[in-house]
Amino acid sequence: MKARGATAALCLSAIFAAQQAPAETFSLAGHGRMQGGDISFALLPDAPQNRIHLDQSMRKRAGAVRMRDIPLGTGSGPAAYLKHLIGWTEAGRKGYDAVQLGARKPPGKPPTHMTIGEIYQWIRETPGQPHAIGRYQFIPPTLKRLVREAGLTPGTVFSSQVQDLLADILLEDAGYGAFLAGRIGRHRFMENLAGIWAGFPTSTGRSYYHGHAGNRAVITWHEFDAHMRKIFPSERG
Repeated sequence: MKARGATAALCLSAIFAAQQAPAETFSLAGHGRMQGGDISFALLPDAPQNRIHLDQSMRKRAGAVRMRDIPLGTGSGPAAYLKHLIGWTEAGRKGYDAVQLGARKPPGKPPTHMTIGEIYQWIRETPGQPHAIGRYQFIPPTLKRLVREAGLTPGTVFSSQVQDLLADILLEDAGYGAFLAGRIGRHRFMENLAGIWAGFPTSTGRSYYHGHAGNRAVITWHEFDAHMRKIFPSERG
């Protein structure tokens, strides 16, 4: 993703999708064509967006699922609650210290105790395995791009605060500001989020990355929508 001046600055002050890609290499690239392992995406146009409706078979399945309670953690406010939801689907109980389960050689210490430079070194020294890391399961191309946008250095500790900051940039990439401004609806924003985080379903009920590196949606579309309506009660669908 190319740095975008004012947008990146807004993200850094703590306000805050995607095409299919190969297993380890899906990440967010710029608003352009697919290049190498990165995937490109563009927020869907500001022209009126169609609502996404569940068909009858999806309604039957969705109606049978009771929305699970997801711990909201220590932060408060819509953006923090959304990040809690993302963290729950991506990292589970390990949170900020999560490492992709497929990593045969995990780091020698918890991610929150590592510097960004140490994470890069771990990636270089363990080729051929998944490297998604942290609460938001950043993969190498995305992590490197976000670090550049945020102006961080290799000596920066990969703390919970730093991880949240990088997630704020991804939220803005997904259209957080456009969603709050009413330029895109809740369902479109949800699709954009699902294009970034594999634990979320698209409106089909499956992860955008279903089957890649073991990825799958961990909640249903109905459940995802219910949580989003709870977090953003005044935003349109």
